[in-house]
Amino acid sequence: MAIFGLWVINKAGGLVYQRNFADGLAQLTSNEYLVLAGTLHGIHAITSRLSPIPGSSSGAQVIEGETFKMTILLTATGTKFVLLTSIAEPSADGTLQKVYDAYADAVMKNPFHTPEMPIRSDGFEQRITALIGDGRTS
Repeated sequence: MAIFGLWVINKAGGLVYQRNFADGLAQLTSNEYLVLAGTLHGIHAITSRLSPIPGSSSGAQVIEGETFKMTILLTATGTKFVLLTSIAEPSADGTLQKVYDAYADAVMKNPFHTPEMPIRSDGFEQRITALIGDGRTS
């Protein structure tokens, strides 16, 4: 089981943080990551409208492929945290919640960070490294 990558997407669909961990995903360019983030943002918005019960869906929470899984955490402010993992990764939801906690503490409490802009925080990087490490879980 592995954690391959972490993305943070702002409420406008822009990629503000991207980091790869374990090997397994194709290496993409910065522009390709930006396009993927925008596309996922659009898919998430559309899936929130597909619910048979009006107003009851916050959008897709898990998108699963043949070899990986994307778990999405949507915050109250519209920021999306996306964790790319192996199919069998059981702790994606808990890990995303811990990533969000680290974001709230290390990024949003930083008076020098501008919301909706790329995350450049050593404290956040250190907390993500401590939480996820090299992406291998057991």
